[in-house]
Amino acid sequence: MKSTIIEDSRFEFEPFEEEGSVWMAEEPIWRGMADELQELHFLKGAQFIKQLKLIINSGEFRPIEGETNILSAITEISDDFDNLINAARKAVEHGYRVYILPNPRSCRTADFIFEKKGILGLYDLKTVYGRGSVGTQLLDSIGQTNRVLLNIQSDYNARLLAADIRTYFETNQDALEVLIFKGNKVLPVNRIQVKSPDFNRVFRKRYEK
Repeated sequence: MKSTIIEDSRFEFEPFEEEGSVWMAEEPIWRGMADELQELHFLKGAQFIKQLKLIINSGEFRPIEGETNILSAITEISDDFDNLINAARKAVEHGYRVYILPNPRSCRTADFIFEKKGILGLYDLKTVYGRGSVGTQLLDSIGQTNRVLLNIQSDYNARLLAADIRTYFETNQDALEVLIFKGNKVLPVNRIQVKSPDFNRVFRKRYEK
Protein backbone atom coordinates (compact mmCIF):
# COMPACT_ATOMS: atom_id res chain seq x y z
CA MET A 1 0.00 0.00 0.00
CA LYS A 2 1.39 3.39 -0.95
CA SER A 3 1.92 6.09 1.63
CA THR A 4 -0.43 9.03 1.45
CA ILE A 5 1.62 12.20 1.45
CA ILE A 6 0.61 15.76 0.74
CA GLU A 7 0.35 16.32 -2.99
CA ASP A 8 3.19 18.08 -4.72
CA SER A 9 2.82 21.68 -5.84
CA ARG A 10 5.01 23.33 -8.46
CA PHE A 11 7.35 25.89 -6.90
CA GLU A 12 6.88 28.70 -9.38
CA PHE A 13 5.93 32.36 -9.33
CA GLU A 14 3.44 33.83 -11.76
CA PRO A 15 3.93 37.31 -13.24
CA PHE A 16 1.49 40.00 -12.20
CA GLU A 17 0.61 43.35 -13.71
CA GLU A 18 0.82 46.70 -12.00
CA GLU A 19 0.03 50.01 -13.75
CA GLY A 20 0.54 48.57 -17.21
CA SER A 21 3.89 46.94 -16.45
CA VAL A 22 4.66 43.26 -15.93
CA TRP A 23 6.61 42.36 -12.77
CA MET A 24 7.95 39.07 -11.58
CA ALA A 25 7.38 38.23 -7.92
CA GLU A 26 10.71 38.13 -6.11
CA GLU A 27 12.06 34.89 -4.73
CA PRO A 28 11.61 34.64 -0.96
CA ILE A 29 14.46 35.90 1.21
CA TRP A 30 16.08 33.20 3.36
CA ARG A 31 15.63 34.26 7.00
CA GLY A 32 17.56 31.42 8.62
CA MET A 33 16.64 27.82 9.33
CA ALA A 34 14.95 28.46 12.68
CA ASP A 35 12.60 31.11 11.29
CA GLU A 36 11.77 29.12 8.16
CA LEU A 37 11.00 26.00 10.19
CA GLN A 38 8.79 27.99 12.54
CA GLU A 39 6.89 29.36 9.53
CA LEU A 40 5.72 25.82 8.74
CA HIS A 41 3.40 25.98 11.77
CA PHE A 42 1.33 28.67 10.06
CA LEU A 43 1.05 27.19 6.55
CA LYS A 44 -1.11 24.56 4.89
CA GLY A 45 -1.56 22.97 1.48
CA ALA A 46 0.43 24.39 -1.41
CA GLN A 47 2.02 27.09 0.74
CA PHE A 48 3.27 24.44 3.17
CA ILE A 49 4.83 22.42 0.35
CA LYS A 50 6.38 25.56 -1.10
CA GLN A 51 7.99 26.23 2.29
CA LEU A 52 9.36 22.68 2.46
CA LYS A 53 10.93 23.20 -0.96
CA LEU A 54 12.44 26.48 0.17
CA ILE A 55 14.02 24.70 3.14
CA ILE A 56 15.50 21.74 1.27
CA ASN A 57 16.89 24.04 -1.44
CA SER A 58 18.38 26.50 1.07
CA GLY A 59 21.95 25.22 0.84
CA GLU A 60 21.92 24.36 4.56
CA PHE A 61 22.06 20.59 4.00
CA ARG A 62 25.18 18.54 3.41
CA PRO A 63 25.50 14.88 2.34
CA ILE A 64 26.58 12.56 5.14
CA GLU A 65 29.81 10.77 4.31
CA GLY A 66 29.25 7.11 3.51
CA GLU A 67 25.48 7.51 3.14
CA THR A 68 23.27 7.69 0.05
CA ASN A 69 20.32 10.08 -0.28
CA ILE A 70 20.70 11.37 3.28
CA LEU A 71 21.45 15.06 3.77
CA SER A 72 21.76 16.74 7.13
CA ALA A 73 21.65 20.24 8.61
CA ILE A 74 22.99 18.99 11.96
CA THR A 75 26.31 17.57 13.14
CA GLU A 76 27.06 14.01 14.18
CA ILE A 77 27.57 15.15 17.76
CA SER A 78 23.82 15.71 18.14
CA ASP A 79 22.42 13.74 21.09
CA ASP A 80 19.82 11.99 18.91
CA PHE A 81 22.00 11.49 15.85
CA ASP A 82 22.14 7.67 16.08
CA ASN A 83 18.34 7.37 16.17
CA LEU A 84 18.00 9.84 13.32
CA ILE A 85 20.54 8.18 11.04
CA ASN A 86 19.15 4.69 11.69
CA ALA A 87 15.64 5.81 10.75
CA ALA A 88 16.98 7.75 7.76
CA ARG A 89 18.73 4.64 6.43
CA LYS A 90 15.49 2.69 6.59
CA ALA A 91 13.67 5.48 4.78
CA VAL A 92 16.26 5.37 2.00
CA GLU A 93 15.71 1.61 1.70
CA HIS A 94 12.05 2.37 1.05
CA GLY A 95 12.81 4.88 -1.70
CA TYR A 96 12.93 8.18 0.15
CA ARG A 97 15.48 10.96 -0.04
CA VAL A 98 15.98 12.21 3.52
CA TYR A 99 16.73 15.67 4.90
CA ILE A 100 17.62 15.68 8.61
CA LEU A 101 16.44 18.88 10.28
CA PRO A 102 18.05 20.79 13.15
CA ASN A 103 16.23 21.38 16.43
CA PRO A 104 16.38 25.11 17.15
CA ARG A 105 15.60 26.24 20.68
CA SER A 106 13.13 28.86 19.47
CA CYS A 107 10.38 26.46 18.36
CA ARG A 108 9.27 22.83 18.28
CA THR A 109 10.20 21.23 14.99
CA ALA A 110 10.02 17.90 13.21
CA ASP A 111 13.03 15.70 12.49
CA PHE A 112 12.85 14.92 8.77
CA ILE A 113 11.69 16.05 5.40
CA PHE A 114 11.15 13.00 3.17
CA GLU A 115 11.10 13.32 -0.61
CA LYS A 116 9.90 10.58 -2.94
CA LYS A 117 9.20 11.07 -6.64
CA GLY A 118 8.93 14.81 -6.11
CA ILE A 119 6.46 14.52 -3.24
CA LEU A 120 7.41 15.94 0.15
CA GLY A 121 6.39 15.13 3.72
CA LEU A 122 7.46 16.48 7.12
CA TYR A 123 7.90 13.80 9.82
CA ASP A 124 8.60 13.72 13.53
CA LEU A 125 10.60 10.64 14.58
CA LYS A 126 9.63 8.47 17.53
CA THR A 127 11.94 5.51 18.15
CA VAL A 128 10.16 2.74 20.04
CA TYR A 129 12.33 0.56 22.29
CA GLY A 130 9.88 -0.48 24.99
CA ARG A 131 6.42 -2.01 25.03
CA GLY A 132 4.31 0.72 26.55
CA SER A 133 5.43 4.11 25.30
CA VAL A 134 3.95 4.62 21.83
CA GLY A 135 0.76 6.35 22.91
CA THR A 136 2.68 8.94 24.93
CA GLN A 137 5.20 9.45 22.13
CA LEU A 138 2.51 10.01 19.53
CA LEU A 139 0.74 12.58 21.68
CA ASP A 140 4.06 14.30 22.34
CA SER A 141 4.46 14.91 18.60
CA ILE A 142 1.36 17.11 18.46
CA GLY A 143 2.47 20.65 17.70
CA GLN A 144 5.54 19.59 15.75
CA THR A 145 4.04 18.14 12.58
CA ASN A 146 0.99 16.19 11.43
CA ARG A 147 3.00 13.16 10.29
CA VAL A 148 4.80 10.84 12.68
CA LEU A 149 7.40 8.18 11.91
CA LEU A 150 7.48 5.26 14.32
CA ASN A 151 10.72 3.30 14.09
CA ILE A 152 9.81 0.12 15.97
CA GLN A 153 12.81 -1.46 17.69
CA SER A 154 10.91 -3.79 20.01
CA ASP A 155 8.24 -6.48 19.92
CA TYR A 156 5.43 -3.99 20.39
CA ASN A 157 1.99 -5.56 20.62
CA ALA A 158 -0.06 -4.99 17.45
CA ARG A 159 -3.38 -4.62 19.30
CA LEU A 160 -1.94 -1.97 21.63
CA LEU A 161 -0.28 -0.16 18.74
CA ALA A 162 -3.56 -0.03 16.80
CA ALA A 163 -5.26 1.46 19.88
CA ASP A 164 -2.45 4.00 20.33
CA ILE A 165 -2.71 5.11 16.71
CA ARG A 166 -6.49 5.41 16.88
CA THR A 167 -6.22 7.56 20.02
CA TYR A 168 -3.65 9.78 18.32
CA PHE A 169 -5.93 10.46 15.34
CA GLU A 170 -8.92 11.05 17.60
CA THR A 171 -6.95 13.49 19.77
CA ASN A 172 -5.22 15.35 16.97
CA GLN A 173 -7.76 16.38 14.36
CA ASP A 174 -4.95 17.72 12.15
CA ALA A 175 -3.08 14.39 12.05
CA LEU A 176 -2.50 13.07 8.54
CA GLU A 177 -0.30 9.99 8.80
CA VAL A 178 1.55 7.59 11.05
CA LEU A 179 4.36 5.91 9.11
CA ILE A 180 5.73 2.74 10.70
CA PHE A 181 9.10 1.11 10.08
CA LYS A 182 9.25 -2.41 11.49
CA GLY A 183 12.08 -4.62 10.36
CA ASN A 184 12.05 -4.52 6.57
CA LYS A 185 8.42 -3.40 6.40
CA VAL A 186 6.91 0.05 5.97
CA LEU A 187 3.30 0.52 7.10
CA PRO A 188 1.59 3.85 6.38
CA VAL A 189 -1.59 4.57 8.33
CA ASN A 190 -3.88 7.50 7.54
CA ARG A 191 -7.12 8.88 8.99
CA ILE A 192 -9.37 7.13 6.45
CA GLN A 193 -7.93 3.75 7.44
CA VAL A 194 -8.32 4.46 11.15
CA LYS A 195 -11.99 5.36 10.72
CA SER A 196 -12.75 1.98 9.13
CA PRO A 197 -14.59 -0.46 11.44
CA ASP A 198 -12.11 -3.11 10.30
CA PHE A 199 -9.04 -1.04 11.16
CA ASN A 200 -7.85 -3.13 14.13
CA ARG A 201 -8.13 -6.42 12.28
CA VAL A 202 -6.56 -5.15 9.05
CA PHE A 203 -3.76 -3.33 10.85
CA ARG A 204 -2.85 -6.35 12.99
CA LYS A 205 -2.72 -8.53 9.89
CA ARG A 206 -0.38 -6.10 8.14
CA TYR A 207 1.77 -5.55 11.23
CA GLU A 208 2.16 -9.20 12.19
CA LYS A 209 2.62 -10.56 8.67
